[in-house]
Amino acid sequence: MTSTSDSPDSPDSPGTAGTPSRLRRPAWAGRNYSLLTAATIVTSLGANGSLIAAAFAVLDAGGDGGDVGLVAAARTFPLVLFLLVGGAVADRFPRHRVMVAANALNFLSQGAFALLVLTGDPRLWQMMLLTALGGTGQAFFGPAAEGMLLSSVSGDQAGRAFAVFRMAMQSAALGGAALGGALVAAVGPGWVLAVDSAAFAVAGALRSFLDVSHIPPRAPGEGMLADLREGWREFAGRPWLWGIVVQFSVANAVVGAADAVYGPLVARDSLGGPGPWGLALAAFGAGTVAGALLMTRWKPRRLLFTGTLCIFPLALPSAALAVPVPVAALCAVMFVAGTTVEVFGVSWMTALHQEIPEEKLSRVSAYDWFGSVSLLPLATALAGPAEDAFGRGPALWGCSGVVVAVTAAVLFVPEVRDLTRRTVPVSARPSPASADPERSAGGLG
Repeated sequence: MTSTSDSPDSPDSPGTAGTPSRLRRPAWAGRNYSLLTAATIVTSLGANGSLIAAAFAVLDAGGDGGDVGLVAAARTFPLVLFLLVGGAVADRFPRHRVMVAANALNFLSQGAFALLVLTGDPRLWQMMLLTALGGTGQAFFGPAAEGMLLSSVSGDQAGRAFAVFRMAMQSAALGGAALGGALVAAVGPGWVLAVDSAAFAVAGALRSFLDVSHIPPRAPGEGMLADLREGWREFAGRPWLWGIVVQFSVANAVVGAADAVYGPLVARDSLGGPGPWGLALAAFGAGTVAGALLMTRWKPRRLLFTGTLCIFPLALPSAALAVPVPVAALCAVMFVAGTTVEVFGVSWMTALHQEIPEEKLSRVSAYDWFGSVSLLPLATALAGPAEDAFGRGPALWGCSGVVVAVTAAVLFVPEVRDLTRRTVPVSARPSPASADPERSAGGLG
């Protein structure tokens, strides 16, 4: 990876002897890292409240579980459709410009959604259209943001940097979910959507100050399709990478359906409405903060094996909703699931950072995102019909069982069990054996 030690993103240099000491950022918290963290805190505060607001906006307009699923699917469909293009664009053009443009689209679409809810009687197709625009923005933003973050840190403290970043993000998510649920109950979903729109504007302004001068200019390529093929070779040549992405394509689909569709319905019918559901989501967020805090100290040697074992508890929230358990018990289950899934999240980012070349980070991230969300539109759209066919309880038990099954299956991939933490830059190591021979001969650095 390209070091940031000689770039404008580097932290302030230590003071000389005899100079009064001053508060300085850690060596791994450079300018870009700090801007990225601040912007992510802002958007996490707004986005987690808006997820609750969007579901209850549909229900308040007279929709049912199937309509909630359709609106959720409308966001994820363009996300899947444009993700790979977004990854190629982010590796071809300055990533911060892609991020700012995506934030601008999210600001406009979420602002229009808020205005629609606040001023009139929103139609289902209108909510689906505006949500789809938000998903399009996310498709271009996600790969650029992940590539930018992974390139903003270096050295053996990368894992700690990712843990702190995720702790900040999840802390904001915790506050956003709790505040969002309370505000939806108090003032309605329209105002929560308006706050999310404003958050995108502020975050986009912060990201416009990111500096990419330390990243080497991209060599002229052969076109978008060639970039996509090169990213695919990098992705397909690593069994640990595609194995876990396949796992999450299934697990994310069923967990996403449970959270987006069944969770609000169970909250409405058995838990007391949006407030308790927001509290349960906040408990999950609190767990992720605890998990990230743990990972600032813990450095498991077998990154992916440890992380994958920590995915099994992700099956617990769906089972708790199937019962359904009281709010206190649901919050406890959500906390445990959040803690363990964050151990995986930090381990996963550390593995990508140490194994993937900087110039291919966004494309590989795009394939990662694509696989992870590809089944989500189908799952959310089918959640309502599944409830009608089998009942809400059996559908939720099915979600729980699928998470356990696919997580157990990925442990059969040897690289998932054996990949270990290293600090040697990826440019100093050869490509995977199954990658393009020309890249193997020329190096990946």
